[in-house]
Amino acid sequence: MRALRPLRIGNASGFYGDRFDALREMLTGGPLDVVTGDYLAELTMLILGRDRLRNPGGGYARTFLGQLEECLGLAHERGVRIVANAGGLNPAGLAEQVRELAGRLGIPVRVAHVEGDDLTTSHPGALTAHAYLGGHGIAVCLREGADIVVTGRVTDAALVTGPAVAHFGWGPEEYDRLAGAVVAGHVLECGAQATGGNYAFFDEHPPERLHRPGFPLAELHQDGSSVITKHDGTGGVVDVGTVTAQLLYETAGARYAGPDVTVRLDTVRLTQEGSDRVRIEGVRGEAPPPTLKVGLSRLGGFRNEVTFVLTGLDIEAKAALVRAQMEAALDAAESRPNEIRWELARTDHPDAPTEETASALLRLVVRDPGQEAVGRALTGAAVELALASYPGFHVVAPPGRAEPYGVFEAAPVDRGAVDHVAVLHDGRRIPVPPAQTTRALDDVPDPPLPEPLPPGPTRRAPLGRVAGARSGDKGGSANVGVWVRTDEAWRWLAHTLTADRFRTLLPETAALPVRRHVLPDLRALNFVVEGILGEGVAARHRFDPQAKGLGEWLRARHLEIPEALL
Repeated sequence: MRALRPLRIGNASGFYGDRFDALREMLTGGPLDVVTGDYLAELTMLILGRDRLRNPGGGYARTFLGQLEECLGLAHERGVRIVANAGGLNPAGLAEQVRELAGRLGIPVRVAHVEGDDLTTSHPGALTAHAYLGGHGIAVCLREGADIVVTGRVTDAALVTGPAVAHFGWGPEEYDRLAGAVVAGHVLECGAQATGGNYAFFDEHPPERLHRPGFPLAELHQDGSSVITKHDGTGGVVDVGTVTAQLLYETAGARYAGPDVTVRLDTVRLTQEGSDRVRIEGVRGEAPPPTLKVGLSRLGGFRNEVTFVLTGLDIEAKAALVRAQMEAALDAAESRPNEIRWELARTDHPDAPTEETASALLRLVVRDPGQEAVGRALTGAAVELALASYPGFHVVAPPGRAEPYGVFEAAPVDRGAVDHVAVLHDGRRIPVPPAQTTRALDDVPDPPLPEPLPPGPTRRAPLGRVAGARSGDKGGSANVGVWVRTDEAWRWLAHTLTADRFRTLLPETAALPVRRHVLPDLRALNFVVEGILGEGVAARHRFDPQAKGLGEWLRARHLEIPEALL
């Protein structure tokens, strides 16, 4: 096989609403072959679904068009192709809008799109139902000459695997190469999270480097290995730690399943190759599972909330009084809300120098299938207490109207039920066949643990003095990836942070199923907490609906740590 030069792929968006100028920064910062943009998340699909209800011609990420208006000419001049999932629920509509924009600007670009993910009509009651497609449809569009490819719901990593397949000519069963591209795509997909953003050990790096992290790029090689880096002169940091953190983000076990390949995360090796350069190699892949994941979103009902401010002394007694008053009012209403949740956040400090730091927050959240039970019934009861409750009564904001909330679910669908199609710039429609070889997904047994550290003196300290963490949401569940930086710390962590210890440290997880997965090559443990997010991020089941801070809460918890590690 003729050796092909590495493919330079940059990312310019990690979510709908990310840094608007990132596309221009990536195009002007250095050489690239492809720039990608990830605009979709579980919550975004619900937002776009509601947008489409108001405007049947919408349903796509509108900011993408604004970015192209500024940067389309620049991308064309530099020969950089653009691949983005900004099509959301309407990739054909976005592709047409891009063509109109290019025509108005006088820029001769070929625009293609990928469709077939929309299964809403076969899922009655769903606001959106979309299968997660792989990268082969994107590859077809690029091989046929597209300069811009927009998609609907593909996996985040498909934005990288598609260009890699088109560039290197990989076949659908070259699993190790595909797996390497998926890992690179997973690191790039969240933008600045790979270059020091949201990084647990942020205080290791000069603060000025983290003020405006640059976006990441991958130098992807023909064998599937890659180097993660960023443009010279941009902010942020790329090191083994930042890449490890992103690699653990929103994953589960050692097998990371996708539509093109199942990646063995327990084979990934990371090496610091130089300043802001991390090599990824050794990645093994297996045949993908026989089904595709379908993300379903629907309207779950209505919710409302009010946050009472409790200031000064007797916080618990004040909270008990207003809670009893509100509960009595809700009991007396024509329809009591189906779900009522109270949470007291003790943000107050004794002898505080400011009123705000002398105050605690009592949050009431109500949900119900019907709007009336969480509308006037709640707001009226809260307002009527203004002069009749605890001393110092006030609220963070006036109670508002009941708002609809969404529910996210994941379901499998047979690959044959999905018509994956590449729609080219000249109107041709090329079907993308489903994977011919599949493998049922099962867990990888945990590898043997390292020898434990010998006994020695310990000190009670926060886990975060030794370990980093990153957490996120997967539907109603959450994952918390925990890693350490030395072999000695790994010998301690692997034996100490069991699933039971995890539940003890995070009492909110005590009654929930917690699964632990061991990744020794990364010196990492990955915990999956099932059901902690209820019906998903759109339902706003808990204070931190996407579990973004769950890992930092874990790092702040104290336990006995060997003094040799501190």
